[in-house]
Amino acid sequence: MPKVVSNLWFAEEAREAVAFYVSIIPNSKIDRTTILPAETPSGPPGSVELIEFTLGDQAFLAMKAGPLDSFNHSFSIAILVENQAEIDRIWGAFLANGGAPEACGWLRDRWGLSWQIVPRILSEMIADSDRERAKRVTEVMLGMVKIDVAALEKAFNG
Repeated sequence: MPKVVSNLWFAEEAREAVAFYVSIIPNSKIDRTTILPAETPSGPPGSVELIEFTLGDQAFLAMKAGPLDSFNHSFSIAILVENQAEIDRIWGAFLANGGAPEACGWLRDRWGLSWQIVPRILSEMIADSDRERAKRVTEVMLGMVKIDVAALEKAFNG
């Protein structure tokens, strides 16, 4: 059965980025690091590094291979958490490591990769069959930077 792995291309500091990611997301690890021994379009032997890693239960591959395209909002990694304490912990770790807050639970890490730090309950609230409740939650969420679970619950419950 095929395995799907998201590939993240870093110009530099792939090893530092991956070490940071696995340090803040529970059940994460670096699985293998490989230095390519042959010349590549990115440079001489040894200039390309591949880092296979797992965040939670999702497989990723980080590649340090020199400049190419920058990360942008068309790709982000969502971290679904259980409570406000986890949002606060992970959000704070990203900001303390040079990240920048954006809107609606999004932030960018210091390498430019976009992340969404959101409670699992949010998707259930937005998908609720009572569309008025779902609308209230959505409107409140759209006005947030870091997600505030209590404010979402208040909007949801009217």
